[in-house]
Amino acid sequence: MNNLRAIYSIWLRDLIRYRRDKYRLISSLAQPALFLFVFGNGLARGLAIDIQRTGGGSESYVSFIFPGIIGMTLLFTSVFTAVSIVWDREFGFLKEVMVAPISRWSIAVGKALGGSTVALIQGVIVLLLAPFLGLQLSFLTLFALIPLMYLISISLTSMGIVIAVKMETMEGFQMVLNFLVMPIFVLSGAMFPLSNLPGWLHFLTRINPLSYGVDALRGLMLGPSVAEFSLGFDVAILSVFAVIMMFFAVFLFNRS
Repeated sequence: MNNLRAIYSIWLRDLIRYRRDKYRLISSLAQPALFLFVFGNGLARGLAIDIQRTGGGSESYVSFIFPGIIGMTLLFTSVFTAVSIVWDREFGFLKEVMVAPISRWSIAVGKALGGSTVALIQGVIVLLLAPFLGLQLSFLTLFALIPLMYLISISLTSMGIVIAVKMETMEGFQMVLNFLVMPIFVLSGAMFPLSNLPGWLHFLTRINPLSYGVDALRGLMLGPSVAEFSLGFDVAILSVFAVIMMFFAVFLFNRS
């Protein structure tokens, strides 16, 4: 019961910090809106880009990148939420938690659940832009998108925790994130289809876990003819990645 209370308390702390940060709530739409309405429309009109569907037909470029922008929001929020671990270490809060009469795995689980919940909230906020892009999502689609977005979020948050546990300073954490986050986003297929790529680029997209998250989001929102893989395959890869990252997060917290 103590471990369950610890998980709940750490999860609730992250949500309270997010709710109190009003500027974060407002700015959560700024970057996705910039990519969608400025970058997306600029490329679509300037280069006359249309995405061909399997079996015929085409999809507008802005609609095509919309699931990728949701994936970008989940990625950035999930990984950067783990920065609080470094802050808590520097200000001594983490030490107080570590000496509490609870198992250390509960700290890692609580941080993963809290960060992924915050990422899910921001992803849902971006999802509200769908009607402005002409996308009509049914209730069943929305019902399937929420757990999928949470699965993506918890896998990426756990990855961020694995990185944060090994970092001693904010500067080191930010350097590692800048080295990882943008390549993960660019190589996820968020801005371009994953078919007909050069061999080396094809390999990099296949080992990128976010590629399967974006592909699953795209398949649910736009239809299977736009996706590269089946929904079951995408979910299986994401689930395996989430379990591996959570295992390493718990393992590293137990060793700290």
